[in-house]
Amino acid sequence: MLLKKTLLSLLLGSALAIGAQAQAESVLRIVPQSDLKILDPIWTTAFITRDYGYAVYDTLFGVDMKGNVQPQMVGEYKSSDDGKVWTFTLRDGLAFHDGKPVTSEDVIPSVKRWGARDALGQRMMAALDSFTAKDDKTFVMTFKAPFPLVLQALSKPSSNPPFIMPKASAETPADQQVKGTIGSGPFIFKADEYRPGERIVFLKNTKYVPRKEPADGTAGGKVVNVDRMEWVVQNDPQTAANALANGEVDMIEFMPPEQYKALAENPKITLDNQVPAGSYALHLNRLVPPFNNTKIAQAAFMAINQEALMRAGMNHKELYNANTSVYPSGSPYHDTAHTSYFTGKPQFEKAKALLKEAGYKGEPIVLMNPSTFPVLNKFPSVMAALLRQAGFTVDLQSMDWPTLVTRRALKTPADQGGWNAFITGWFYADNFNPVYYAPMTGNGEKGWFGWTSDEKLESLKADFMAATSDADRKKVASAIQERVYEAAVFAPIGEYKPLTAYRKDAVSGLIKAPVNVFWGLKKN
Repeated sequence: MLLKKTLLSLLLGSALAIGAQAQAESVLRIVPQSDLKILDPIWTTAFITRDYGYAVYDTLFGVDMKGNVQPQMVGEYKSSDDGKVWTFTLRDGLAFHDGKPVTSEDVIPSVKRWGARDALGQRMMAALDSFTAKDDKTFVMTFKAPFPLVLQALSKPSSNPPFIMPKASAETPADQQVKGTIGSGPFIFKADEYRPGERIVFLKNTKYVPRKEPADGTAGGKVVNVDRMEWVVQNDPQTAANALANGEVDMIEFMPPEQYKALAENPKITLDNQVPAGSYALHLNRLVPPFNNTKIAQAAFMAINQEALMRAGMNHKELYNANTSVYPSGSPYHDTAHTSYFTGKPQFEKAKALLKEAGYKGEPIVLMNPSTFPVLNKFPSVMAALLRQAGFTVDLQSMDWPTLVTRRALKTPADQGGWNAFITGWFYADNFNPVYYAPMTGNGEKGWFGWTSDEKLESLKADFMAATSDADRKKVASAIQERVYEAAVFAPIGEYKPLTAYRKDAVSGLIKAPVNVFWGLKKN
């Protein structure tokens, strides 16, 4: 009998200890913008994978909310008087999640792999004469001629950030996805609890050494205040809003527009702008028929009705505005001038005439619809209707967002599993500068999905980088915009106000940044 009582006491004591430990663990539950199925933030520009990248990996430099480049993994750096030689030294305390120190041998292949895929990175790599390790913590970039955007490239906040990976991952060919998930960032990815479509789990990296400066944008101290972060995948806007209202989750990364009024009127909920204004754009596959014909691509742009599209996508007028510039409203290069190929308003008769001139024979246009992505899935059906009014035959195909992200990398014709068009979103950090904007490429198959070939666009981008005054850069930026429309690279749909929704009694510490970041958050 005494033995039974002793065992019972031990069991009860263990249960209480486990319960106390579980109660002490702080868990932040967030509904992410979409499901996460691609775990390589260099291979794709998808925001959800970029957000994963910022949690798991780190960058050499960051950008504060004033747009200033700040050291992140780098401790000290200098350039030669002629601007050709840049020397960087990693700060103390950097280690990967497996305990191995971050060294120059990890940095160099990481930057090279990023440079093989990113447009700005490609230009920087082409300008390099050598990229060598001086020692474990110091590396040197030597350029053939001064490259004016070294720090801007190494701090690029989005699409794609140059995340630093372990050497083994970084040596993965740029056209293949990495298999590892080990980084040196403030969170550790819990691979054994990874359930695509359900839940993505991260743990606090207790050995991460934040910078001493306050967090500011993607710069400063990346302090994690929770033990565990769970991304709870929920594709239904109503269910997500109910879960937030009921306290089942603490935050919704991207507020579903159709739930705006209900969440705004809930006194327990805060709606906040973590990131600056966003925008949407129509992207065409210029590599395969029929949009490999520039006139047919221009006709598609003539079908765009920004007001109709944005009203359908964002529901509430206070959440959107039309914008016929490829650059964000209020940004240094914003320019409302446009060409006859794109006005933001439908030109159906002109489009039909152009299709006839181009010899379009009614080939179906495969327009991809991310049906499970609430902030994008309202646009395609409206765009399909507009294209049909302009004379196109449209095949609207629904899929989840990760499938669309994977499929848009295919270069096969649409009738062989490829695609012709899709709509996606961008942030201010992506498109305020023409050398940052991922889809603004004319270098064919080396460029972003859509693969436009246009030497004039690439030449204008080189002119922009070579410009020595703000006035000259603005003039070239305007010429770049005009060429984007003439060459039918992509077309803006409009701008939106991205809002993050969270419970006042559960969350605090949201960091303002060019992109969505999750350090700094506290579970109240």
